[in-house]
Amino acid sequence: MLFPAAFIGLFVFLYGVATLNYCQVSKEICQATEIIMCPICDKYCPFMRLSDSCIYAKVSHLFDNGATVFFAVFMAVWATVFLEFWKRRRAVIAYDWDLIDWEEEEEEIRPQFEAKYSKKERMNPISGKPEPYQAFADKCSRMIVSASGIFFMICVVIAAVFGIVIYRVVTVSTFAAFKWALIKNNSQVATTGTAVCINFCIIMLLNVLHEKVALFLTNLEQPRTESEWENSFTLKMFLFQFVNLNSSTFYIAFFLGRFTGHPGAYLRLINRWRLEECHPSGCLIDLCMQMGIIMVLKQTWSNFMELGYPIIQNWWTRRRLRQEYGSQQKTTLPQWEKDYNLLPLNAYGLFDEYLEMILQFGFTTIFVAAFPLAPLLALLNNIIEIRVDAYKFVTQWRRPLASKAKDIGIWYGILEGIGILSVITNAFVIAVTSDFIPRLVYAYKYGPCAGQGEAGQKCMVGYLNASLSLFLVSDFEHRSEASSNGSEFSDASLKYCRYRDYRDPPHSPVPYGYTLQFWHVLAARLAFIIVFEHLVFCIKHLISYLIPDLPKDLRDRMRREKYLIQEMMYEAELERLQKEQKEKKKNGKSYHKEWP
Repeated sequence: MLFPAAFIGLFVFLYGVATLNYCQVSKEICQATEIIMCPICDKYCPFMRLSDSCIYAKVSHLFDNGATVFFAVFMAVWATVFLEFWKRRRAVIAYDWDLIDWEEEEEEIRPQFEAKYSKKERMNPISGKPEPYQAFADKCSRMIVSASGIFFMICVVIAAVFGIVIYRVVTVSTFAAFKWALIKNNSQVATTGTAVCINFCIIMLLNVLHEKVALFLTNLEQPRTESEWENSFTLKMFLFQFVNLNSSTFYIAFFLGRFTGHPGAYLRLINRWRLEECHPSGCLIDLCMQMGIIMVLKQTWSNFMELGYPIIQNWWTRRRLRQEYGSQQKTTLPQWEKDYNLLPLNAYGLFDEYLEMILQFGFTTIFVAAFPLAPLLALLNNIIEIRVDAYKFVTQWRRPLASKAKDIGIWYGILEGIGILSVITNAFVIAVTSDFIPRLVYAYKYGPCAGQGEAGQKCMVGYLNASLSLFLVSDFEHRSEASSNGSEFSDASLKYCRYRDYRDPPHSPVPYGYTLQFWHVLAARLAFIIVFEHLVFCIKHLISYLIPDLPKDLRDRMRREKYLIQEMMYEAELERLQKEQKEKKKNGKSYHKEWP
């Protein structure tokens, strides 16, 4: 299913490449040598020409172009089609393995539950036998403690993200003060890149902690059966890792550069550090870097650990066995013992494999409007993953014990939840993070084609000037004044600078107040979110209704089997009655009631 998504995503990227030279906004940015932008940090960040961000504007266009909205709608529909076809595929597999009508018997109680509540018993309404019983008050108290633990771990992740935010705020000034020109001129990109790498290391460390905490909280809840234990543990692990993996991405997508204030009245962290602003070419470049680096690093690390860890462990086991058995080990040990010495499957079975694919599904759908190449990266990873898993299961791990299951359990509900969340996040990415809505408002309301119903590139002439506000340099706070060291501009020679916002000029009746265009853009963003979500959800529900859960040939086969079973039962009953009649006639009995 990733093939069509990867193809369309690559097409959107190539469309951006093909239309790069025709993008009016990128042209204006590259030609804006006379527009001087205000510093993006205190003291060390200099004034800069807007044309210096020409490359970043072109890179942003590769991901933020006219095909982005279409791709977001396509991926929302794709997620629905994927789930519907998965249900059909699941039904075929369950039928082939004779599990369509299979239901688990009444599960046995977990030994831990039985040992804990052996003194309290009540009658089982199904079996009619006494069994251990957990009081409602005890269950509620344990659930509250478990929920508190989950909330605390989520707060730990948010605290880690807050630490990354502080790092970004502090480091951008540090990089701007570098003597190395490459770092100094690209301080914001260097900050984003290093912050993403540090964030990835924190994610990997917290993942180890999350598994132990999820195990502890699940055991604290004392689930009654094994399936209840697995569902509870699965939900916690997914919640922990999903928040851990995506919290920084949510910050960059929806909070970065949104609450910074404006020159002369910046909002500050702990009344000290000025909040980070978006790059002059837009916020989308930071989100693209975050998703690309995290996705590549995580998939590479996962494949390395899945293959490298078993190989190292088995090598160490073979080395130990050679020391114990000597050089004759290969000839003396039977095959079953060699297999037994392989790395055992972990206690959670295929849990890690499922979790990896579910998180990848989230990365492929939730922020795909900002990074159309995500499905392609996922496809390439899965092609490699299939061979890595095959090698791992066949040569490095013991053969696992098989158990019956007719579906993937709670994982399907998680997939549906991700599909719903992806529609909401993509609507906000297009409306808030992307410049799609401001450009659309300008083209229809303020541009040279206003009122004509056109929205081509000729209608975007002058958009750059309309999207930048004017600031009087003398109004800077003392601690926000830019250093003139190494810069061609200074406060004495420069009177005005520009910044990304819709605010009135300094000499207007309400200096630096929001313009009418700001409110038009805000209203258009809210309207787009509402229309996009309702439209996509309607399409999703329509597709869910139109695609049946069972393939027609499978449904016909199941009905044919049911018909044949009824025919066989009818013939068997008829044969039994005929046999009884023959036996009664043979014994001389009459089937007619005699009247007196």
